[in-house]
Amino acid sequence: VYSYEVINTWPHDDEAYTQGLVFHDGTLFESTGLYGSSSLRRVELKTGKVKKKVELAREYFAEGMTILGDKVFQLTWHAQKGFVYDLKKLKRESEFSYEGQGWGLTHDNHSLIMSDGTNRIRFLDPASFQVQRTISVYENGQPLTELNELEFIKGEIYANIWKTDRIVRIDPTTGKIIAWIDMTGLHHQGEERAKENCLNGIAYDAESDRLFVTGKRWPKVFEIRLVRK
Repeated sequence: VYSYEVINTWPHDDEAYTQGLVFHDGTLFESTGLYGSSSLRRVELKTGKVKKKVELAREYFAEGMTILGDKVFQLTWHAQKGFVYDLKKLKRESEFSYEGQGWGLTHDNHSLIMSDGTNRIRFLDPASFQVQRTISVYENGQPLTELNELEFIKGEIYANIWKTDRIVRIDPTTGKIIAWIDMTGLHHQGEERAKENCLNGIAYDAESDRLFVTGKRWPKVFEIRLVRK
């Protein structure tokens, strides 16, 4: 089990219902949810300023998002539909379908890695979107469900657990739990917050080995360092 140390904080739009977070080429990319206010954004890390915003139609509740190659892939919650955008212009190019709900999304340079609210994680071909394989995650013999926003970091899958202050680290080959990160106290530090405004958003800067986290409608993005308990 790990705890954390805060290294830096930056402003974050406290109206952004964060569903997906990626750090790419010096910039944050964010997928925000809720019907009527779902979006894909390019955000300046240091100021929190939204540099580009693509709004989704009102019938879509945006979910996880990842960047692979020169494409941005974004899930929706109940519509069983995902969208593909050109990374440079954030212009939507195509869409794809999948069974079940869309929750978190990341990749391992080969496959899209997707969670769906259950304890299953699917690996999808990024061209055909066909399921290549599936892993299942268990904690003490019980299915670990509500695996939410995902990030692939140093060969592991990091996943928020919805409505909790815990991040789980998962072996992508076996589904076994490698470690837990206890994020208790990060956001509110004495403040009250609505239950749904939970920790959700993990981004990794591989070049500088920096780990960022935020949450739904949080006013800050935090750079953290993991500390073993």
